[in-house]
Amino acid sequence: MGSAAGWLWGLIHPLVLLGSYTFIFGVCLKTKPGPDEVTQNYPMLLFAGMLPWMLFSETLLRSASAIVEHANLITKTIFPAEIVPVTIFLSSLISHLLAVALFVAAAGLWMQDFSPMVFLLPVFLLLLGMLAVGLGWIAGALQVYLRDTAQILSVIMTLWFWVTPILITEKQFPAWARFAIRANPLAYLVRDYRLMLLGHRLPAPEDWAMTAAFAVGAFVTGGLFFRYLKRGFADVL
Repeated sequence: MGSAAGWLWGLIHPLVLLGSYTFIFGVCLKTKPGPDEVTQNYPMLLFAGMLPWMLFSETLLRSASAIVEHANLITKTIFPAEIVPVTIFLSSLISHLLAVALFVAAAGLWMQDFSPMVFLLPVFLLLLGMLAVGLGWIAGALQVYLRDTAQILSVIMTLWFWVTPILITEKQFPAWARFAIRANPLAYLVRDYRLMLLGHRLPAPEDWAMTAAFAVGAFVTGGLFFRYLKRGFADVL
């Protein structure tokens, strides 16, 4: 028997998280966006911030164990192992696009608002994909040799989520902790999504440059790292 909901589970999970975080932070803790944020609607601000994070984290976490899971295919056939994280990203992209469509519908019905900048999201999706796939290559290759990599990554991702300005805004971070935002590629992507979907404007050129630098750097470094470690896959797998 197949799954009753199929790919819809990829949409249900983030919506449940969105509802939970909105209740805890927006209702119970009464978290409010700052006066200079793109919107005062906390649930929609949270939703826009979660969109890039969910796609990134799902791609990276699944990629970490994917090479080991496909060991038979990789060792017994002429199969380009590099493509595995790419296919994971593309499959996760379906749920992401559905979530973006849901966001646009919610913005139209709840806020009577529509941002034409949504049509430029593919540019940032490309950069997000390069970042996630590049880091996925590194994690997937390390998992072949160090089987605790996926567990270590899970812990890192938990910390990474909390140092990304999703539940609270950048200015709500204490001054001494803001270095974590400047060094965090997801902070730029969250800011980009919010500006485009809620602020009706493109990110600043320096934000474009930082997002692209992180993405290209991770993609190139990850590709070279994976290619180097791939030579020993057949002996270890």
